[in-house]
Amino acid sequence: MTKVLVSDPIDQAGIDILSQVASVDVRPGLPPEELKAIIGDYEGLMIRSGTTVTAEIIEAATKLRIIGRAGVGVDNVDVPAATKRGVLVVNSPEGNTIAAAEHALALMLSLSRHVPHAHASTMAGGWDRKTYVGNELYKKKLGVVGLGKIGSHVARVAQAMGMELLAYDPFVSDERAQQMQVKLLPLAELFSQADYITLHLPRTPDTENLVNAELLRTMKPTARLVNCARGGIVDEAALAAAVEAGVIAGAALDVYAKEPLAADSPCAASRSGWCSPPPGGQHHRGPGERGHRRGRADPRCAAGPAGPQCREYSRPQCRGNGAAQAPSAAGRNARPADQPAGRWPDQ
Repeated sequence: MTKVLVSDPIDQAGIDILSQVASVDVRPGLPPEELKAIIGDYEGLMIRSGTTVTAEIIEAATKLRIIGRAGVGVDNVDVPAATKRGVLVVNSPEGNTIAAAEHALALMLSLSRHVPHAHASTMAGGWDRKTYVGNELYKKKLGVVGLGKIGSHVARVAQAMGMELLAYDPFVSDERAQQMQVKLLPLAELFSQADYITLHLPRTPDTENLVNAELLRTMKPTARLVNCARGGIVDEAALAAAVEAGVIAGAALDVYAKEPLAADSPCAASRSGWCSPPPGGQHHRGPGERGHRRGRADPRCAAGPAGPQCREYSRPQCRGNGAAQAPSAAGRNARPADQPAGRWPDQ
């Protein structure tokens, strides 16, 4: 029987489905060296964001046929190394879209209404109504950086709230932007015009520290920034300095370059922004939905026939109901057929 290792916490519903067709070992929180030592015994690996699958681990995985990501982004997997070894990399792109978008909106509303600081003050015995006067989102300009699934949903909800939509996404056509009633702008113009900016793009060499001190200085002093996408796309020291100096009005993050957030992080010391762990996809339906989707997809992809929930990050063939054809190693982790060339795939 196919052996599958689950190295991050997955909802039991997904584990139960996997167990119907595979021998499943659930061992969350493995140190990298221990994962490397045991991965050679498994044909399948199911992860979330907590496990980093490096080229070294893939090299040790002599039997591995598939890596299933219960969630959206696969930037914690060395996809080129997997491609070289002929290992499929699949994700669950629909599993936490709504939850992550709603969390970004929650952070934006919390920034506008000073919810965390007002709560802390009230619990400490304060009743300072004037200090925590909020701001309306209605008629404000929202800049959405990345119009993938999550960014697009944020845009739709924000539009319903009466916000004017600006966006930066080099892979979205003018026609698509018109359909969404979004005004496409170059990144610098978006940052200079928006009242709120929300980031929805993966961390890549091109996006690392994309939001730096220079870009932050172009923002309005009343503007606010939200990052629920990936740690490392914002220069956190520059962001904290900009908030403290009044260059921008505030910021909220739930992802960081290094996690968990260190006590001496410049973000942790900021008084005009706030930080949380990354709960964007964590809700009563989300983890189970992602685990359920991956549980349905992984064993059948590994064995051959693929179910309808197997939305491939790595190969379009694994989407039908018949036996998946074995592509070349170079084709296994190609972009899906409905994914425009160069498209940010995970946000």
